[in-house]
Amino acid sequence: MARLGHPDIHLAQAAIRKPSHGKLRQTRQDRKQPMGIVLLTVLMLIASNVFMTFAWYGHLKDLKDKPWLVAAMVSWCIAFFEYLIQVPANRIGSSLLSLPQLKILQEVITLCVFVPFMVLYMKQPLRWDFLWAALCMCGAVYFIFREGFIVLPSAEPTSIVPPTAEPPSILPPAE
Repeated sequence: MARLGHPDIHLAQAAIRKPSHGKLRQTRQDRKQPMGIVLLTVLMLIASNVFMTFAWYGHLKDLKDKPWLVAAMVSWCIAFFEYLIQVPANRIGSSLLSLPQLKILQEVITLCVFVPFMVLYMKQPLRWDFLWAALCMCGAVYFIFREGFIVLPSAEPTSIVPPTAEPPSILPPAE
């Protein structure tokens, strides 16, 4: 298996064993380590999303009568703490999850954090549209995670265009 750029990748790589017949298999102990990485990533993303939700929307309630520059400065201060959690969370998660998987995970967490924030803190009504949005997110989770964890080597770029094919031109042919 290719060595990936993150120092904690050994946990993800140790979780996958390749038997002699070529198929991947996991033992019970091997499955615990990746789940620990995913759980840590999820918990850190939840914490960071709470900060970010307050940074983005909390000023609409608490600083509504203040100049926008004050609201922006307060929001940036809150967002600083969000980044202190979010950046390590994405680095840890990237040792096991692909970039699309991390993004969909973040979007699901965003919805799960935003709805209680909106109802409990901002005192907005809960609507059926949130249920439909959550169901759409479940579909996104299914399609992104249906093949399991997909770890791509960070040093090797991926492309859907074969390396021998020329990229399509958007300019008309020269006369």
